[in-house]
Amino acid sequence: MTQFPRRLISIDVFRAVTMLFMIFVNDLEGANNVPGWIDHVEANVDGLGFADTIFPAFLFIVGLSLPFAINNRLKKGKSFNSIASYIFLRSAALLVIGIFHVNLETFSNATIISKPVWALLAHVAFFLIWLDYPVEVVKLKRYLLIGTGVVVLVFLAVIYRGGKPGHVHLMRHSWWGILGIIGWAYLICASIYLIAKGRFTVLLIALLLFLALNIFSHLNWFDIDLWVIDDGSAIAQVMCGVVISVLYAQLVQKTKTEYIWSIFTAIAVVMLIGGFIVRPYTEGISKIYSTPAWVLICSGISILVFELMIYSVDVRGKQNWFKIIRPAGTSTLTCYLVPYFQLYILKLLQVKYPRIIDSGAGALLRSMATAFLVIILVGYMEKRKLRLKI
Repeated sequence: MTQFPRRLISIDVFRAVTMLFMIFVNDLEGANNVPGWIDHVEANVDGLGFADTIFPAFLFIVGLSLPFAINNRLKKGKSFNSIASYIFLRSAALLVIGIFHVNLETFSNATIISKPVWALLAHVAFFLIWLDYPVEVVKLKRYLLIGTGVVVLVFLAVIYRGGKPGHVHLMRHSWWGILGIIGWAYLICASIYLIAKGRFTVLLIALLLFLALNIFSHLNWFDIDLWVIDDGSAIAQVMCGVVISVLYAQLVQKTKTEYIWSIFTAIAVVMLIGGFIVRPYTEGISKIYSTPAWVLICSGISILVFELMIYSVDVRGKQNWFKIIRPAGTSTLTCYLVPYFQLYILKLLQVKYPRIIDSGAGALLRSMATAFLVIILVGYMEKRKLRLKI
């Protein structure tokens, strides 16, 4: 198996920058008079907005990080079964949170508590269950807190009612949500990596197969429901990160780092060109429909950005440029969930943004300030050992 360094700072920085922009575009959603190129492109429009590149970048980073995490566990002497359990539990946690987020979309007033209260209780429960408890917290107290979180989630699931009047339903799965999609893609890619023992050829074949699945499904060459694999788009993007990560480690191991720039750039250009080639035949570029053009183009962009991060952070040592957003790269899930507290506390208090900061330049400044404030808050929480660990 390829030997990996314990941690690559450029991946943390890439993750932090991506999370910063994810909070930014999420907060900006619904604002008026925002430049069209920043926002998501409509479902039936062939195009790519800045916001449409954020989720693919995050999937790619999940893949970049995956080999490092598994290899670190192997170095510690963890068994195959132990690592498999670790992969399964991480995925299950993301799926649970994802399902709760999805059901927020169809929340009904038929539920005995309001939507903001339900959402805030759910997120408190997430923290109780998946908090990275310090070693000084005794086991009994830890188990009581985790158990309380589980009871709260079960209670919220039981009382939940969704849908429209006359068509009310219980809590259910309609789609997996952002975190759920990440959870399934991580489970499949991490399992392949573990079983293949990190062999580059096997990982490359897996990537090509998932890309082919994505292309063929959008060419309508077959109509098969592959359930969690779906059209292979998310898995292909995570696996792309895995392949690039292993390739990077091999080049470093063989002291051929001078080839990183030419090889990574070539791969990125091939993916970009491939995306534009398949674009007219596979429903154009669409994040909503996870088309092959979107997958390939965004993967190419992610590789180029990662290459830039390697150069600026690992080669030039400019990590201090990103010091203020560092917590977004080390406490990423915490960063992702904290804005939900902000959103539903404002809804609970029925606070609405003044027009001056909910339109145009004011909205852009507000959303960017929100992103930085969330990350600074998470940094403070991290110092107080209040961070999620999944």
